[in-house]
Parts: sequence; C-alpha cells; structure tokens
Amino acid sequence: MEAPRSVPQKGLEHVVMGDSTIAYVGGETGELHYRGFAIDTLARSASFEGVVHLLVQGRPPGPAELDRLTADLASRRALPAGVLRVLDALPPGLDPLEAMRTGLSALGDGTFPAPPTREQGLTLIAQAPTLLARHVRRSRGLAPVAPRPDLGHAANYLWMLTGEEPSAAASRALEQYLILLADHGMNASTFALRVVLSTGSDLVSAATAALGALKGPAHGGAPARVAAMLDAIGRASAAPGWIEATLARKERLYGFGHRAYKTEDPRAIVLHAIARAIASSDRLALAEAVEREALAALERQRAGRRLYTNVEYYGAVALESVGLPPALFTPTFAVARTAGWAAHALEQVGDNRLIRPDVRYVGPPTGRAWPAEVARG
Repeated sequence: MEAPRSVPQKGLEHVVMGDSTIAYVGGETGELHYRGFAIDTLARSASFEGVVHLLVQGRPPGPAELDRLTADLASRRALPAGVLRVLDALPPGLDPLEAMRTGLSALGDGTFPAPPTREQGLTLIAQAPTLLARHVRRSRGLAPVAPRPDLGHAANYLWMLTGEEPSAAASRALEQYLILLADHGMNASTFALRVVLSTGSDLVSAATAALGALKGPAHGGAPARVAAMLDAIGRASAAPGWIEATLARKERLYGFGHRAYKTEDPRAIVLHAIARAIASSDRLALAEAVEREALAALERQRAGRRLYTNVEYYGAVALESVGLPPALFTPTFAVARTAGWAAHALEQVGDNRLIRPDVRYVGPPTGRAWPAEVARG
C-alpha cells in the first residue's frame, strides 16, 4: 500500500494548494487586500463596479473603463425566460437561500459552456440579485420589479426588493458591504468552486456548489444568528447575564472568532463604522454593549485564544439597518461573493490542474477475506 505523502491536516488548515494574485488575507496582522489594495481603502473610495473590474480584470479601471463595465453589468441583469419559469414554479415561502441555489442552477441552460469566460462571470454577478429579488417579491405576494439600468449594483438590488428607490445612505452602506464581502482568499465556497472547475465543469455548476458551501452556518450562515442573538438579549443591561449563561451551557456566541484572523477582522472594523452611521441608536448601543461583554467573557473563559468580533457581527447590524430581513443576510453575502467567484474561476482555468487531495487510510487491515457464510456461490 502506498505510504501517505504528508501528515494529515484536519480541515486542510495551513495547507497551501497553489498561488493566487486575487486576495491577500493576513490572519496574524488583520489585513485583507484585493490585488494589493487594502480593504478599508476600497470600502472608502471604490464603487462595487470598480471592485468587480479590479477582481475580474486584474487592475483598477480608468474612468471610461468603469463607465463601460457599469453599463455592461446593468445590461446583463434581466433573466432568461426559462429561469423565470423555474423561479415562478418554486413555493412562494421557500427560504430565499434555497431559491437562490435553484435559480443559480437554472442559469445552466447551455449559455455558460466550459471553460468560464469574463463575460460569463459578469453575467453571474449581474443576475444573482435579480433572481433573488424576484423570489422575495413573489413570497411577499408582490409583483416582480424590473431592474433599472440607471441605478448602481447595490441600489438596483434594493430597488428590486422593495420597489422604492433607496436612499443614498442605504445604497452606499450596502455597496460597502458588497465590497467588503466580495472575496476572501481560499474560503470554503471559493474552494468548492475551484474544485468543481478543476474537473473541467462549467461556471454555473461551480457557482451552485459554492453557494451550497456558503449556506452552512460555519461559513456564511451566521449573520442571521447574530441578529437573533441580539433580539434574544433585548437590552444592554441584560447582556452580561445572558452571555455568561450561554457560555455556561457551552453554546456559541455568534459573530466572534474567525478561522483566519488571530486579531481584529479588518472588515469588521469598517462594518462597525457603517453601523455607527446608519443603525438606530438603540440597536447600535445594544450591539456595542454585547460586543464589550462578550469579548471580556470570552477572554476570561478562553484566555489567550485571541477571539475578536468577526465580519458577521456588525455585518448583521448593517444589513438590517438598510432594510434587509435576516433571511436575506446570507443570500446577500452570496450576491457580494459572486465577484470573487468570477475572479477565481478565471484564475483556476487559466492554469488548471485537477484538485484531488489525498486522505490517509486508517481503517481495518487490508487483504481481509470476505465472510464465507455470505459469499456468492
């Protein structure tokens, strides 16, 4: 039997599968850069369309290039008739994330042949909010709202959800959220996407697999649980007792700790600032009180573990402040992450090799005889 080539790493932690030029995640230093640009700089200075250009094209756009890409994305928002029929056949009350997964799969009507292209990536980015918003409107008993080419990506998403033109503050806050969540290196959903593409499969199949990975609470499903946790605590004065009781039951506090970061998540810092700008004073006070008490309690219980607020904590506060219900938190995360998925798809097929890690066999000894009493003949 062939000997294992390396010591197993549970969860593939610290295993490097290749090189990438897309994102740098500095877990020890609290950094995130897209192609060399710090995430706080991008959230402060860039549009989502500009970040899409940076990720997909590999460089920041010039003014004319940004205008062209913005118009190109807007022109791709409408869904094919076949996808509309699939979405409209879904039960109106179906969870939005389930509907989004089915909608993504329905895009695989032959118009996304392998290998992925830049144009396919832009179509994926443009259509993800449209299919999600259509299902949400139907579930509310409302007629679908057509996309508006005159609105930016974030503003148009809010428009399709509500049928009302969003405020500039809400649009910009959501746009910043989309920028912050657009990519994060080799996370679980991006890894799933690249595994599928490494087999020679198509972008829609890979994006559907990626969304399936993002759906889990260990990856993208926790922001809604942060909102539920804040609702359960209710008021700042109740935070200490609630947190201590939760930890005593060995239950999880949502929104704290991150697999990659051993210091503050740089996205959480920006999201806290966004929450300060748009959240109600009562909700912000509650969130900040819970954060203070939770970090203190975690340090007492798990000294030296270096647990900090992660992107999901103030991400939940920011998303609810722009009018999104908790059921849309993870789907909106996916809307943002389509930009990173498109960039990684192009990088994967540009220098492809089948991703096939080994596993160390630790089962019964080999060469066993099949029991005579159940042998054939």
